[in-house]
Amino acid sequence: MNPWIAEQAAEIAARAERELEALVGVSSPSGDVAGAEECISVVGALLPADAATERVPCSSPDHADDLIVRLPGTGTGDAARRILLLGHLDTVIAHDEHRPLLREQDRLVGSGTVDMKGGDVIALGVLRALAHRRAEFAEVALLLVCDEEWRRAPFAHAERFAGWDACLCFEAGQLTPDGDEGVIVRRKAAGTLHVRASGTSAHSGAAPERGRNALLALAAMAQAVADAHDPAGPDRLTAVPTVLHSGDAFNVVPAVGELYCDLRSDRTDAFHELLATLPTEVGGAELHAEFARIWPAMDARDVTAPLLERASERLGRTIVAASRGGASDASHFASTIPLTVDGLGPRGGGAHAPHEFVLRASFRQRAEVALALVDALL
Repeated sequence: MNPWIAEQAAEIAARAERELEALVGVSSPSGDVAGAEECISVVGALLPADAATERVPCSSPDHADDLIVRLPGTGTGDAARRILLLGHLDTVIAHDEHRPLLREQDRLVGSGTVDMKGGDVIALGVLRALAHRRAEFAEVALLLVCDEEWRRAPFAHAERFAGWDACLCFEAGQLTPDGDEGVIVRRKAAGTLHVRASGTSAHSGAAPERGRNALLALAAMAQAVADAHDPAGPDRLTAVPTVLHSGDAFNVVPAVGELYCDLRSDRTDAFHELLATLPTEVGGAELHAEFARIWPAMDARDVTAPLLERASERLGRTIVAASRGGASDASHFASTIPLTVDGLGPRGGGAHAPHEFVLRASFRQRAEVALALVDALL
């Protein structure tokens, strides 16, 4: 292993547990301004002394401003690279369900540990490591957003960093089935389908025939979406109804309701093709379907292959390109920064669940992977 990688990964790992404890100690569900601001204060204490910070509007209204940390370099010519490090500070866990860090044998358990405050800790460590190599780059930036988990608005930052040389995102890491270090270079597109039903209320006992049942219409729509589920097909489309609300009283035909469905596919266009096949009316109740959000697909397999080969040589073990179905902000950058690699955070499990955790030993291992990529880039 390259000595710089080994030395800096050891330093990151030595600090990781207490830094993670500080970040996880703050409850920061998406949309909670106070929690986001407290997390950003913690981050500020972990930055290189001369790093410049900038607050920029979040993609989602009424959220705390996002944070950009800039580390200027002195590199010119071939050493004038610009590298973006990417993470998010928000979680899906509400305040009353938040769990601070708990140590359980080889695990660090707590809300947001693996998704993705553990990754933020490694990103901060990489930033500090690069503070000593300024002649080899023009600029390194760390972007930490406050709305990744529940964003519906268009992503605000892709054009801000368009044309940069690389984007490294620190969502959770993984091993391949053969035990090699895996990084994410391919992600499915993600779509959230929202369906509203408009029917007519009526007494469900005395005159149900006068009603137009919104619940039944939504149930039919849910089945139509589920029928399109084809994970083994050419687009690897998954189509899963997830939330349905309709009706207010047990003896009234429900007149309105709404349905949400989660869609994932290798092609974004597959979502619109599915939408065109869905019914607009069932049993007299009107159905209005639209996408609440669409996150693009990411496929950086070809462009990242030489980088992963060089990084593997520096690391002394193989880094393998992998894919993942879950959405990530890395997908937003892949179209403007083709050399985008995700999944550089620590390994763990239970994301979004009470037992969410990271593996202690993985901090050093995944820091080595991230630093190997950075060294190969420089």
